[in-house]
Amino acid sequence: MKNIVIVGAGIAGLSAGIYAQKSGFNVTIFESHTIPGGNCTSWKRKGYLFEGGMHWLTGSDPSLLLNRIWRETGAISESSVIINSDPFAVVDINGKRAALYRNVEKLKSHFIEISPEDEKAINILYKDISRFKNIGMPISDIPGVKTKEKLPPMWKAIIKMLPVFPRMGSLSKISVSEYASQFKNPLIQQLLSSIVPSDMNATSLLFTLATFACGDGGYVEGGSLVMANNMAARFIELGGKIIYGKKVEQVLVKEDKAQGVLINNELFQTDAVIIASDTLTAIDKLFKPPLKDKWTENMRSSTQGLACTFICMGVEDDLSCFPETLVFNLNRPFNYAGEQIKELGFNQYASYKGYSPKGCTSVTMAIMGDTYDYWKDLKDKNLYEKGKLDLFEDIKDRLEEQYPIFKNKIKVWDIATPLTYERYCGTYRGSWMTKMLPGSRPKFYPFKSKNIKNVYFAGQRLMPPGGMPGAVITGRTSAQYLCKDFNMEF
Repeated sequence: MKNIVIVGAGIAGLSAGIYAQKSGFNVTIFESHTIPGGNCTSWKRKGYLFEGGMHWLTGSDPSLLLNRIWRETGAISESSVIINSDPFAVVDINGKRAALYRNVEKLKSHFIEISPEDEKAINILYKDISRFKNIGMPISDIPGVKTKEKLPPMWKAIIKMLPVFPRMGSLSKISVSEYASQFKNPLIQQLLSSIVPSDMNATSLLFTLATFACGDGGYVEGGSLVMANNMAARFIELGGKIIYGKKVEQVLVKEDKAQGVLINNELFQTDAVIIASDTLTAIDKLFKPPLKDKWTENMRSSTQGLACTFICMGVEDDLSCFPETLVFNLNRPFNYAGEQIKELGFNQYASYKGYSPKGCTSVTMAIMGDTYDYWKDLKDKNLYEKGKLDLFEDIKDRLEEQYPIFKNKIKVWDIATPLTYERYCGTYRGSWMTKMLPGSRPKFYPFKSKNIKNVYFAGQRLMPPGGMPGAVITGRTSAQYLCKDFNMEF
């Protein structure tokens, strides 16, 4: 039996491990953290659970092919409860509100009701969502691999996408904010600009809206950590081994072939290595010298990471009077990391069992943007904790001012900066996805090194913009390349 080492127990690493173990390999995953999941994570503080990863799951709908992958990996099962909150998000400007309904007919009627002058633009939005509803996440088997259960060929998915290609081409050239600017109503503008980062290309927005509109994109009860723990349990049940608290420092290469991995200067020999940590970090830090394939140079030069500052609060009150996601303008903007923050949004989990003490609410919010250098500078000056406290105070003051129910009720708080994501997940500059900017073409990267044998890659960086679907799919694909090269049945 061939021994395989996987670097990282995130969604990609667990997926690769499950499929490789099922295919007859002896797999060991080394994970630097003490828990599985990577960026798909949650954490507790004084009785409050804070959802730090998944906000919706593409592939939660049982009718989709991606759902099969989530079930095969154990992430979800027949007993999993999928929550489809509706509306998904609400924007509040001076007491006036716009809601993002999952039902596209209801969304259209609601938008026309609040902004009849935007009927033409609303009809365009309706048509765009309807077009994109027919596109699923493309998943297929790699050419030449022996499989017990074949997936439908890729050409079938491509045929379904053909009618949408022209519209995808035009939308990829403009940003989300530019797409939203076709509406006169500021509520609709702000709502659409808040779903995905507003500087990304507009296809990101339409794919997301279409996900909701076709009954997908639900939230798995228990959240990120439950899904990650489910996958880890499935892997261990299959006979795999996860070793936590062990950071792989180097992939040892001799005569252009991977021999094993080094951990604390100890060599763990292996027949192949699957690198499922952040690819952009791994190609520089896990190889000496850094890996230099044509595609690695492309990844280094073209990747723009999507990062945020994540704020968590435990509120000693029931906040179910609010929508689950609320975006609002600030009466008093504040400066953070050189930028003026004019709006905030928060998610409240009052109705979610086990997320807070009885009668209380877990609240999370994210301020998008690459603030890595800002926090690194504060850390170098021993001002890191003060910076987090100052940010929390700015947010708390404005929450209490605009929504008095928060006043003196925030009993727990925590902030994760890009440095936090870098520390626990090893991500490039603390980013957890890849930006798809206007005018950029999708770049899909190889799963193998051309220069070093028996080195494979998995992870959301290989399929920009990334996210959990990209992670689980690339894990499966890397295991197929492994099977093909070792002449094993997948």
